[in-house]
Amino acid sequence: MTAPCGLPCFNCPLYKASFDEELRNKVAKNLEVSPEKAVCAGCREENGTIAYLDMAAPCMVCQCIAQKHLHFCHECEDFPCDHLHPYADMALTKPHNLKVFNLCLIKKMGLETWAEQKARIVMRTYYKEKWKI
Repeated sequence: MTAPCGLPCFNCPLYKASFDEELRNKVAKNLEVSPEKAVCAGCREENGTIAYLDMAAPCMVCQCIAQKHLHFCHECEDFPCDHLHPYADMALTKPHNLKVFNLCLIKKMGLETWAEQKARIVMRTYYKEKWKI
């Protein structure tokens, strides 16, 4: 449950809302959409679309990965590219700023190790911790 761009779907409130009605109602209220639109099965399952956004076209990353027959962007010879830029594909939320960093960690650590040991820490640090450089 990791998107081709490196976002951890398994940590996403929209994904978690698919299994938790109380969370779905909170997410729907927060996004000002119906509870039916406040869910996501993950980018790969949704073919790069998110119900609440009413997207005109699927995510460019998902389209690119499919065309190149890759699993993750870091496998591409063009990595990193403009499809991963924070402004790309309506990436209006903070998690999209973590895409390239997560992809580098996945490449270095492996998907399972990253998912188990680092994904949640990266997200929590970005949102809730005082940054240290």
